[in-house]
Amino acid sequence: MLTKKLRILTSFPVALLRREIMTFSVSPSQLDFPVSSSISPQVDQLPQRYFVRNNLDFSGRLHFCSEAAQKLTCWNCNVVSSTTTPFLVCNACGCVQPVDQSVDYFHIFGLEKKYGIEGENLERKYKDWQRKLHPDLVHTKSEKEREYAAEQSARVIDAYRTLTDPLSRAIYILKLEGVHVDEEERIDDLELLAEIMELRETVEDAANSQALKEIQGEIQGRFEQSSISFANALQHRKYEEAVAATQRMTYYKRANEEIVKKL
Repeated sequence: MLTKKLRILTSFPVALLRREIMTFSVSPSQLDFPVSSSISPQVDQLPQRYFVRNNLDFSGRLHFCSEAAQKLTCWNCNVVSSTTTPFLVCNACGCVQPVDQSVDYFHIFGLEKKYGIEGENLERKYKDWQRKLHPDLVHTKSEKEREYAAEQSARVIDAYRTLTDPLSRAIYILKLEGVHVDEEERIDDLELLAEIMELRETVEDAANSQALKEIQGEIQGRFEQSSISFANALQHRKYEEAVAATQRMTYYKRANEEIVKKL
């Protein structure tokens, strides 16, 4: 259904294609693909704009941002943390600690830094943290601790939302890897532009909700295929391909949102 016009559309001028897809255009995260640590780097041809210089480490293994600080001292009881779990709450006195930016989102939930995390029961771990950090549960504490709790709770919420969404998770992993995804960058891929234009026209021409659901299923399939492409590109350190996969995922997600509005 969605491919019958693609050959014709790819001959359209780029400017026209861009104008026609504005409905789906957005500013550019389910698979169990662990990140390999044995792949040698292949980034010599990647455009410089993709990198955040301060976080690069291409030593032959994937390098995400630093693990949680090895030892931290509680601001309230001065006990030194000796645990490997994120130091969000002191195990000795139970006081909420200030945000430590070196603790990445994966470490907050005790997860391996990989793209495929569906079976890790994120929701249960998220609720466990919120029972300890939610501001409503520390209303009797000092003003300082209430502030820490609000900041920690907000960060845990952001971590949960990021890791549970495949597109957001993909972009976050690239960020940890030192690869910058410019969410405002224009797409110059004629094939993708034509495909999005085709999706828009097909959605507009859908006769009823059943037709929209069929289109939605096709879009979901394309999204999942792009997720596979992202995971494979990440595993082989092909970052330019990984960035391109996130761009496709972005457009498919946007197209699905447009369908949901019509259903």
